[in-house]
Amino acid sequence: MLLMTQDDGDLDSLVRKRIRALRVAQGWSLEELATRARLSQSSLSRIENGQRRLALDQLVTLARALDTTLDQLVETASDDIVTSPMIDGAHGLMRWPIKADPGMSVVRQRMTEPPPDNPARMRAHPGREWLVVLSGTAVLLLGHRRFRLETNQAAEFPTMLPHAIGADGRPCEILGIFDRDARRGHQQRENENPRR
Repeated sequence: MLLMTQDDGDLDSLVRKRIRALRVAQGWSLEELATRARLSQSSLSRIENGQRRLALDQLVTLARALDTTLDQLVETASDDIVTSPMIDGAHGLMRWPIKADPGMSVVRQRMTEPPPDNPARMRAHPGREWLVVLSGTAVLLLGHRRFRLETNQAAEFPTMLPHAIGADGRPCEILGIFDRDARRGHQQRENENPRR
């Protein structure tokens, strides 16, 4: 039973990128994920590269092997947002709306490098991330899209989208807020690459 066809090109491409990004985030080779998912290495390679149609039974198996759900693997990118702050000039307030979650972590980061040019270096993992640019201009890569975020702009997105963030020419500072799953995904990445 086929899940997607050529008409679903954007979602198809996104799911393939997620599979690859989740595999890379785990530090697994094609062979390791293929073994875990009980697929041949060549079949997995063709799935990631778009040379083989995505079948529902394979996606269920791949989702399990990647420690995620089918829903997270195929969720659409329609709920990612880039927003400007809500300004209440009368009271001198600037606010960014955020969904509350008791498991959230807040991290302030200074970035000097642009996001990676290589899509294989983008990461995907379960969770949600919210960020606001405190100074400078940041570049957010989400799947095949690129967003420039100026000072005081914010973004919220599911981290199952392959993503990367960096500075746009000059250093920038961001405040990142991660739910429990997103923080775990970033901690795994930091442990693999301590220089970040």
